Amino acid sequence: MRRIDWLPWLLLSPTVLLLAIFVVYPALYSIYLSTQNVDPFTHRTIFVGWENYLELAESAEYWKSLKVSLLFTLYTVIPSIVVSLAVALALNAKPYINGFFRTLFLMPVAVSSAMAAMLWIFLYNPTAGFLNYVLSTAGVVGPNWLADPTWSLVAVAIATVWKELGFNVIFFLAGLASVPPELNEAARIDGANAWQRFWRVTLPMLSPTVFFVGVVSVIHSFESFGQIHILTRGGPAGATNVLVYSLYRDAFENFRSGFASAQAVILFAIILAATFVQFRIGQKRVHYA
Repeated sequence: MRRIDWLPWLLLSPTVLLLAIFVVYPALYSIYLSTQNVDPFTHRTIFVGWENYLELAESAEYWKSLKVSLLFTLYTVIPSIVVSLAVALALNAKPYINGFFRTLFLMPVAVSSAMAAMLWIFLYNPTAGFLNYVLSTAGVVGPNWLADPTWSLVAVAIATVWKELGFNVIFFLAGLASVPPELNEAARIDGANAWQRFWRVTLPMLSPTVFFVGVVSVIHSFESFGQIHILTRGGPAGATNVLVYSLYRDAFENFRSGFASAQAVILFAIILAATFVQFRIGQKRVHYA
């Protein structure tokens, strides 16, 4: 009879235990709470089945939050990928300044969401903010960025793109380092210009990195909370009330734990579906060397 080697299981047990306590149990408990009506004072639960989900389906405010979340994802993911890729290409073209600017662009990642949001509050100040000052020098009257429903979501998206920029740049620099220089050199000898070399050689070789950054950026956009909480608190008039902030308000301001748990379950399903779609598309578009 083959003897079981318990050492690998023993070494894995702390990780499994932590995952069970901090991931699996909270997830299962959220699913359980989503079928309950929780009294905010006595914490007694009453089974209500699908009522919380049906209420969400009939809630115009929830559908508006979903629309805001999708717009926020659109405003952050695509610009984040484009800007960070452009920065990485610029840094990769000048290796002697790479170390300094890599540190410079990584700094926002090390700053907490609260500190970053406070910085942007000063930049967005309608009377003394730097952005409106720059616009005024060109003869343009700047908006009240955080109090105008037209601009508030865009303002939060800009702050989010800046916050995530360093994270994405590091991955793109790593991806560019893995592109064989012989391919670009061969394309240059064949007469391809810089733009053609980028589209025909560099970008296809970077497709796994673009795919990874895209998946992570979508997940981060749906989970964005800190900057919204500090910059706008979901306002004005619900213009920045994304799904995760709507969930927070129902859980900790309205004390509707069951209703908030139902939102958490749906948010998880949305993120899972978005990730699945991205992986399906990635199977056809991503080229692994």
